[in-house]
Amino acid sequence: MSTTATIPRRRRIHGRRRVAQVCAVIGLFLGGLFAGLPILWMLSSSFKSNTEIFEQPPRLITENFSLDAYVTILTDPVKVRFFINSYVVAIAVSLLSLAVASFGAYALSRFEFPFKKQINVLIISVQAVPPITLLIPYFGLVVFLGIYNSYAGLILTYMVFVLPYAIIMLTGYFNTLPRELDEAVAVDGGGRVTTLVRILMPISLPGMVSVGVYTFMIAWNEYIFALTLTRTDDMRTVPIGIQLLMGQHSYNWNEMMAMSVLGCIPVLILFLIFQRYFMSGMTAGAVKV
Repeated sequence: MSTTATIPRRRRIHGRRRVAQVCAVIGLFLGGLFAGLPILWMLSSSFKSNTEIFEQPPRLITENFSLDAYVTILTDPVKVRFFINSYVVAIAVSLLSLAVASFGAYALSRFEFPFKKQINVLIISVQAVPPITLLIPYFGLVVFLGIYNSYAGLILTYMVFVLPYAIIMLTGYFNTLPRELDEAVAVDGGGRVTTLVRILMPISLPGMVSVGVYTFMIAWNEYIFALTLTRTDDMRTVPIGIQLLMGQHSYNWNEMMAMSVLGCIPVLILFLIFQRYFMSGMTAGAVKV
């Protein structure tokens, strides 16, 4: 009797799971389509002429496939310079932020010192300040320091914005590592720096990679501060280079789209290579800070 009643209940549960799975797949498909369509349109437009981009009705697939926009971008030394500048700034911000954040996170994770809690709150609260409100103060500070229109000005400014996140994330990651590792290194005669550099940092590779990818993306895509803190084309970055393709009376849409595609490639490659580390690093310290 009970077996007879159990079978319909199992069928109902199985049916609900199937419906939930189908709804999840449909939701993922619609979400992917919504997120991916603008990117596909950008990619398609980069292979069209300016005239074809504005044809009615618009078409996603072009009939006159052309690489002229890419050739124009990649053979222009000024535009290539935009990419070089972005690489220099983004890589420097990532490496320097990782180094500084590692020591800061190690101190917060392993040491007890006065005002530790207040410092933690201060670091977290910095994240709540909209960067745009600090544009004028940073402009004045960079000019005062004599690093306006230089790599140093951009790198130091970006580090201010990414360091709080990097420290918070690495602190959470270090907190998950057993303190017995520190004690084992101390027994072998190793100091604190040895513990951090040779033991904790290699073990924390997913967290380090996550922070590195995040800081690279922020520095690579940032626009407002790059526009304000640079003056000449030889210091401009990719986002500013895309904006400079807008003329007073005309827009080179296909070149703008081509430069946008080329600007997406480094971040996309970086994310695909380190996706496994990025996802595990984002969640490893989420429950223990």
